[in-house]
Amino acid sequence: MPQESGVAPPGRSLSQGCVLCHQGAKMVLFVTGRCHRTCWYCPLSRERKGLDVVFANDRKVSSPPDIIEEAENMSALGTGVTGGEPLLVLDRVVEYASLLKEHFGPDHHIHLYTALAPDEPMLECLRGLVDEIRLHPPHESWPCILDTDFARSAILARRMGFSIGIEVPALPGIGDLAAALPLLDFLNINELEWGETCAAAMRERGFEPEDGLHNAVLGARQWAEELSADQKVHFCSSIFKDSVQLRERLKRIAANTARPFDEVTDDGTVVYGVLEPAGTLGGFLESLDEDDYVICEGRVEMAWWVLADNADRVPGRKYVVERYPNRGMVVEVTPL
Repeated sequence: MPQESGVAPPGRSLSQGCVLCHQGAKMVLFVTGRCHRTCWYCPLSRERKGLDVVFANDRKVSSPPDIIEEAENMSALGTGVTGGEPLLVLDRVVEYASLLKEHFGPDHHIHLYTALAPDEPMLECLRGLVDEIRLHPPHESWPCILDTDFARSAILARRMGFSIGIEVPALPGIGDLAAALPLLDFLNINELEWGETCAAAMRERGFEPEDGLHNAVLGARQWAEELSADQKVHFCSSIFKDSVQLRERLKRIAANTARPFDEVTDDGTVVYGVLEPAGTLGGFLESLDEDDYVICEGRVEMAWWVLADNADRVPGRKYVVERYPNRGMVVEVTPL
């Protein structure tokens, strides 16, 4: 089976971007949903695809300081710049990368995904700001990859001091990219994933999900095996992204943002109790320390076990919330 990114076996080395992703230490900076290509396998959500929006992790960015705040919230050691097509907004990439390097220092590692083949003027704009470039040549170009601008861009980028690689989903015919390996520092293969916006295209091509629990497409691991023997090739499974990269990133955010009464789970989510009072609370809040609760829009949030122990004492609607840290997505709500 292909070796998954995150743990490098003897003789192999991961790109620095992959090492930091494995640690959950990379912020994901989505700089635009605009793209010049219409890849049938693109998994972007409807909230991002084709839209000129910016997100730092799952937080919508309204101004550059939001990016620094999100990076600080997770003690980020680096940033992955993605889209859409980031180089369609090159000035934005330069602005944000400069901001991150100035704030966190030159060791803040930045890698960038692009489905363009950046030329020398583009690369000159990125030099000193972006450390690692991950090219995404279109599927139809793989059989003749050495005759494409992507090959020429890889040679030029390496000469200019960038770490350069290709990152693509596992698709039939991926073995054609073996010809490009001498030009690269790494080749990352992501397990092909089923998504809401690409499901119809997947069905048209006869693909189906591997099971009912995960987004992986049946057969993707086997296609990746065509290149699994090469030391520069790394495979990143759908499960790995969900169970390791995301979890570790959430844990870093939770460590910096959890309130004294939040319980942080092994998955990096936070759990707390919510009381929507009905009538007076009879001195209940006065019995708690000021760090034991907060009042948000008329609701009282507190340690879930304190609320559970006093459920019969206080009138109103009571429930337990599990959500991503820093007021992120709600995972589950359980009535008490």
